[in-house]
Amino acid sequence: MEESICRIELETEDKTFIAKVQTDMGGPREYRSKRFDGLLNQVMSELQAEFEPDFE
Repeated sequence: MEESICRIELETEDKTFIAKVQTDMGGPREYRSKRFDGLLNQVMSELQAEFEPDFE
């Protein structure tokens, strides 16, 4: 069975890339960057921190 763990919408506005992210744990949030790779790195970093188990 497949379960959705997050929703990501990608948009552009005035030469700015926007990612709208929503998860059950973190709720809705928005990230902006002038560079697409920078935006993807922000989103990846945040989601990785949210979903990876804490090993400390």
